[in-house]
Amino acid sequence: MKAKIAVLPGDGIGPEVIAQALKCVHAIEKKYDHQFELHEGLIGAAAIDATGEPFPSNTKKICLDSDAILFGAIGHPKYDNDPSAKVRPEQGLLAMRKELGLFANIRPVKSYPQLLHMSPLKEEKVRDVDFVVFRELTGGIYFGQPRGRNEAGDTAFDTCVYSKVEIIRIAKMAFEAASNRRGHLTLVDKANVLATSRLWRETIQEMAGSYPDITLEYMYVDNAAMQMIQNPRRFDVILTENMFGDIITDEASVITGSMGLLPSASAGASLSLYEPIHGSYPEVAGMNKANPIAAILSLAMLLEYSLDLTVEAEAIHHGVVHCIDRNILTEELLPENPSSTEQVGDAIAGFIAADSVIQTKSY
Repeated sequence: MKAKIAVLPGDGIGPEVIAQALKCVHAIEKKYDHQFELHEGLIGAAAIDATGEPFPSNTKKICLDSDAILFGAIGHPKYDNDPSAKVRPEQGLLAMRKELGLFANIRPVKSYPQLLHMSPLKEEKVRDVDFVVFRELTGGIYFGQPRGRNEAGDTAFDTCVYSKVEIIRIAKMAFEAASNRRGHLTLVDKANVLATSRLWRETIQEMAGSYPDITLEYMYVDNAAMQMIQNPRRFDVILTENMFGDIITDEASVITGSMGLLPSASAGASLSLYEPIHGSYPEVAGMNKANPIAAILSLAMLLEYSLDLTVEAEAIHHGVVHCIDRNILTEELLPENPSSTEQVGDAIAGFIAADSVIQTKSY
């Protein structure tokens, strides 16, 4: 296969973890006889420093000319600590989502038996956790108009807006995912209070008849937040709107014991972006300490969902399990005698290169 991949390392630890994912790209190329054309672009603080814009037009062109996007992280302390900054790295992420039509954020959450002790929850609660969250990404209160303050500046307002079209397109993805998993879909909303949530419920109810094999439940977001801690195994596929999804996916990220283990996808109609969920983590940038597993698993999602290379994606998953089994882990997961970022990347890429072709899924 020949494919073009846009590579956006971004800020902080983004370049370090993406570099390890690219080692796996090259291992996959060699092992499975593929050709991946990589094109790097600037985004975030790195782009502001170079061009004055957080999502430059050249980066947008690179993305649109590619089959998929591999993204690192956005954010830098010099902007975080300056609330008056008019141009901020995060604006690049929002612009990219909107301009590329990336409307569905997909976050799988899976616990590893060897790392149950790292979770802040009791081991019996997190054992065998395996669910995925579908978060609508380009609508809702983050993008609603009007917004602002009154003339006196002592009152602020934001507007939450959703259309049925926006709901249907991500709901189809969530229903189909549930069909390929355990057949259970949970809509998370606040329909007892919000008109937009009631529109979500009505739309999902209308769609449910087309998916008779799916068990559908509705859950208020406050209850969902509690259930995610009390019994996270009860969830299979979660569907929710933008702001609620932003909050509960970060809550879900602590279940596994490390944000450094969790990949994500931001999917559009014709193009998708794949990224680790951990952010730029500037405190350890440049120290060779960052956990690259989430970035490498994001590559696995890219291979499977954008390029339909399921065997190759599976090889990456097995490489990750290989490292976890052998304690080839960075210090957040293994405080004593940890491996470096590069050592973890080398180990996973080396496993891919040496492993025999895998024919069936076992993860």
